[in-house]
Amino acid sequence: MAKNSKKNRLPFEPSKNKKKPVKTPPPNNKVTTNKVTQKSSKTKKSDASLSAIPKAVSNRMLRRMGFFSGIPTALGISSFFIFYWLFSRHLLDFPPYLVLFVSAGLFGLGVLGLSYSIFSASWDENRPGGIIGFSEFKVNFARTVSAWRNGRKQA
Repeated sequence: MAKNSKKNRLPFEPSKNKKKPVKTPPPNNKVTTNKVTQKSSKTKKSDASLSAIPKAVSNRMLRRMGFFSGIPTALGISSFFIFYWLFSRHLLDFPPYLVLFVSAGLFGLGVLGLSYSIFSASWDENRPGGIIGFSEFKVNFARTVSAWRNGRKQA
């Protein structure tokens, strides 16, 4: 059973039953101390490779960021120019706070798009996921919430 749960786990997903390592005092002689530090540096490197996001997944997240965050942010920037053009040509009369609300709303959508693009990308390296990614969003958000809860219980 433990092998199946480890097999279904993503490479950078935190383990749920993490045991704390037992700390032992270092020996007094220098030869064994160097061996201990060499072993600990090797384990740190292997832990870092397990927690790193795979290249395919990060590229998938970046593409989604360009779409879900780039478009609203570009519209937020261009809204200033559009409102200026409409105002200078006397084509439309609008209150000045409308410019603030529209541009702030579009920038806010850009920020939300950043979070959604990370959670909506499939975190499985071999599965590309859907176009919109709503089912992946639900799964990934649930994983993140459970990791937060487990971290809070351990602390």
